[in-house]
Amino acid sequence: MNENLVKILSEQKLFPIIRSNDKDVVRNTAKALIDGGIKIIEINAINPDIYYVIEEISKHVTVCAGGIITQLQAQTAVNAGAEVFSSPINQMHLVKFSKDKRIPFIAGASTANEAYEAWKARVPLIKIFPITALGGVSYLENLLRPMPFLNIVPTGAAKLSEIKDYIKAGAVAVGVGRDLLEGYSYSEISNRVKNTLNELKD
Repeated sequence: MNENLVKILSEQKLFPIIRSNDKDVVRNTAKALIDGGIKIIEINAINPDIYYVIEEISKHVTVCAGGIITQLQAQTAVNAGAEVFSSPINQMHLVKFSKDKRIPFIAGASTANEAYEAWKARVPLIKIFPITALGGVSYLENLLRPMPFLNIVPTGAAKLSEIKDYIKAGAVAVGVGRDLLEGYSYSEISNRVKNTLNELKD
């Protein structure tokens, strides 16, 4: 799944991130993204209700459970059907869980040292967070210049309009949440996804 995950995301380029306490909002947003052509979605596992939504949505699309910090959260997410899990941090107990269960882990990092440590631990994808606060595209360019071997997914207030620049700078895909979803109806979200995916085709 590790290589497959990188392949799917590198083709999709847009990595939608859903973060809401409301299970109905999460469910309907996920369906709108799927209707738009998305094959992998990150759903933040904020509360127990969201695990039920992960279970439902994972029957139709690859779900990455986001915001995972503890091994218990990771296990609960996997039990619910998540095929990938991500964290804003890089903890060895999560790396160990990933290897033991053969479930891909997207580790969080902010600095060059953190990103390198995650790569050394054989984490398949590294989420650079919060990318906008860190300096956006130029930060990613500076990070990848000495370490072009890193598989990076920048996230944190990234915009749809910036995806091409991030990809050009060396990102595998870009995590987008608010800019894609906030303030739009479900049908508008589907259309925004379709248009974005078309624009990102090589």
